[in-house]
Amino acid sequence: MPSDDLSEERQKQILEAAVSQFAKHGLHATRMEDIARESGLSKGALYLYYQSKDAIISALLRTLFAWELRGTRAIARSEGSVTGRLLALTRMFADELDRLSVAMPIFLEFYAIAFRQPAVREHLGKMYDEYRGPLASLIQEGIASGEFRAVDPDEVALTWIALLEGLTLLWVVNPRGIAWRERAEAAVHLLLDGLRVR
Repeated sequence: MPSDDLSEERQKQILEAAVSQFAKHGLHATRMEDIARESGLSKGALYLYYQSKDAIISALLRTLFAWELRGTRAIARSEGSVTGRLLALTRMFADELDRLSVAMPIFLEFYAIAFRQPAVREHLGKMYDEYRGPLASLIQEGIASGEFRAVDPDEVALTWIALLEGLTLLWVVNPRGIAWRERAEAAVHLLLDGLRVR
C-alpha cells in the first residue's frame, strides 16, 4: 500500500483530474479511464484509491465542502463584530467561487442528480446542514451581544446560504451581467440591515 503522504498526494491528483474531466464531459459521460488518463496514472492505480466513479464523486463533494466548511468555522470563531465576520464569509465565498469556477458545471449537475436520487439529495442536505450550523451560531452570538434583534438564527443562516446560492445560479446564467462579488456583498448588507437593532 502507498505511504500516507503519497496516498494523499495521489488522491488530490485524482480529484483534480476528475474535476477537469467532469467539467468537460459531465458526470455521466466521464469514465474511469478518462480520469486515469488525465491524472497520469494507470487505471489499476486509480482503483487502488477509488473503487468506482461514485466513490470519486463522493470524495469530490466532501473535499469541496470540507475546505469551505473549515474556512467558515475559522471565520466564525475569529474576533470582531458578527457583521464583520458575516461580510468576511461572503468575501471568502466569492474567493472560492473564483477558484472553483471551472467546477461550476459539476455543482449544477450535482443539483440535477439530487432531484432524481434521494441518496445524493440526502448527502447534499447533510453538507448544507453542517455549513448552516456555524452560521446559525454566529447569528445567535450577534443576538446575544445585542448587535442583532431577536430572530430565528437557523432561518437567517438558511436565508444567507440561499441568497448566495441564488446569486451563483444567476451568475451562471449571465456571468457578464452579474458582478457576483459586488452583488453578493450588497445583498448581504441588505440582510444585515434588517437584522440590526434600531
